[in-house]
Amino acid sequence: MFRTLGTFGVVLLTVTAIVMVGLGFLMGPTHPLPWIMLVVVIAIPFIHNKMASSRYLVWKDEYSVGVEEMDNDHKKLLNLINQLQTAVNYYTGKEFEEKALDELVDYTKTHFKKEEKLMEDNDYADFDAHKLQHEKFIGKVNEFIEEYKKDADVTVVKTLEFLKAWLIEHINGTDKEYGKVLNEKGIH
Repeated sequence: MFRTLGTFGVVLLTVTAIVMVGLGFLMGPTHPLPWIMLVVVIAIPFIHNKMASSRYLVWKDEYSVGVEEMDNDHKKLLNLINQLQTAVNYYTGKEFEEKALDELVDYTKTHFKKEEKLMEDNDYADFDAHKLQHEKFIGKVNEFIEEYKKDADVTVVKTLEFLKAWLIEHINGTDKEYGKVLNEKGIH
């Protein structure tokens, strides 16, 4: 319902602008209203695309933790979040949405295991605290999944916003800390 209203709003705005162009030309071709509304009609898809694309995560070099394997995992996680964002922006069907969410959750767990093994193998001092962050994250995501089963439209949007914020904050926070320690040990 939530996503349908957004699409409905864009369509309604476009149709209204087109009607105003038509009515404006009834006032004569020299009247400014139809020309202004024609520009609005042409601009709507560009503005909509710009707004939609701003919701996607883009990898920035500043996110690098200095360990190539982990950076590659983080890039993949961003791509998986963007797949879920696509499902939210353009209702692609419940099957695609659920598949995108499942793939994201599964890969996150895989990434956490790899990251934890890397830290453990290198005697990372804050391993337990870092692992606890991962466990809390998985717990929160499981809560979202239970909510999703009850109210998919609202929950998927909340889940997506949580995932974006958490991932970037986690990478730029505790992940960068282990990155420094591993870099000192020659792991890049």
